[in-house]
Amino acid sequence: MNKIKREDTVMVLAGSYKGESGRVVKIIKEKNRAIVEGINKAKKHIRPTQDNPQGGIIEKELSINLSNLGLMNKGKLVKVGFGIDKDGKRYRINKKNGNKID
Repeated sequence: MNKIKREDTVMVLAGSYKGESGRVVKIIKEKNRAIVEGINKAKKHIRPTQDNPQGGIIEKELSINLSNLGLMNKGKLVKVGFGIDKDGKRYRINKKNGNKID
């Protein structure tokens, strides 16, 4: 279980987008990376095809390493830990106060 999941709000901790926050769109487990909405944008040139006869330049979000992201809960950056409930399922907790995040 990762500390950051899809649809979480995260803040960038390092790099050129440091201090900016956004929503996680996709997690790439194999590469330990995430795609965050509005963060790490790049322009990509698209060749003309039958679907897109004009071609052109589009902006898309590139992935960012999970170690450069911090989870935000209620507008504040939190450290994430794990707890186990009675059924043996793991859940995320805020390490500072022990409250459940999920």
